[in-house]
Amino acid sequence: MSILIVLACHLLPLGPHAWLLNFAAGLLGMSLFFTLSGFLVTNILIKNQDVVGFLIRRLFRILPLAWLYMAVSLLIYSADMQTWLAHFLFYANYPPKPFIPHITEHMWSLCVEIHFYLGVALLVALLKKKGLLLIPILCVLITLLRLSQGMYSSVITHFRVDEILTGATLALVLGGHLGNKVRDLMTRTNFWLIAILLLISCHPSGGPLNYLRPYFAALLVGISLTNPDKLYTRFLYHRWLFYVASISYALYVVHPLLADTWLGTGDTLLEKYMKRPLLFAAIFLVAHISTKYYEGPAMRLGKSLSERWGKKSKPVADQVSQNGDKINIS
Repeated sequence: MSILIVLACHLLPLGPHAWLLNFAAGLLGMSLFFTLSGFLVTNILIKNQDVVGFLIRRLFRILPLAWLYMAVSLLIYSADMQTWLAHFLFYANYPPKPFIPHITEHMWSLCVEIHFYLGVALLVALLKKKGLLLIPILCVLITLLRLSQGMYSSVITHFRVDEILTGATLALVLGGHLGNKVRDLMTRTNFWLIAILLLISCHPSGGPLNYLRPYFAALLVGISLTNPDKLYTRFLYHRWLFYVASISYALYVVHPLLADTWLGTGDTLLEKYMKRPLLFAAIFLVAHISTKYYEGPAMRLGKSLSERWGKKSKPVADQVSQNGDKINIS
């Protein structure tokens, strides 16, 4: 759902420009993505505090496609060396933000992800499993920093990472590491009320609710996880959504460059949007090929290296969904 919302935000007109619905959709899609990322990554570290193995697996998941996409884009647009360094070392989301407009601007989120991986790995390296208990405190501090600076939304890590940290906190809550009262309260919270509040918090007119967007997103995910028999949760078990999720990273990375080709352009709006079905088909085809034939081997290599160089411990168990599909959260 997250990647489909982001693709709609970037590639489709969701309403009159003045309504800012595309902007709101972008915030919605990314808040859900960051929440899920924080949740899954923290679950991995709760079960296994092998920091070396964790970083190897994460980097082999993110870097191969990200670096390939960056290299192609930066070569095409003749970027200077400073831009190459900022992109490849993942600090391009900080001023002067040397992104290529509409081509690499979306890579800001990978910068935030990488910073989170390094930060949470450092916490566990220094304090072991107890270090994860600092995450809720750090999350609130980041939100207070945003509030003090009037940052409703930002691509800078220290003004955005609370969206990942709420997901990490959710993993602690559902794992029983912060007591059971919060989990029990979450189970009884109305899904649709939180969904409406999340939607409002993603729109600029939501005002102060924008600061609570990370918490609404985490609540929505938490309510879904603790109510597996509800209709809104069972909908998420559809196989076509599982497939979209399986190629979602490649969909996110490659779509801007493809949208800058003949498939995504046109002399008139009518011509441009008449070609949108072809563009979407091309994006999904490239993402499928990338996931199966490029990222897959890279991830298997990363897993092999993590087992060789990381601490000897039992691998993270596969999670099994309600319909029996295995989902490896690593």
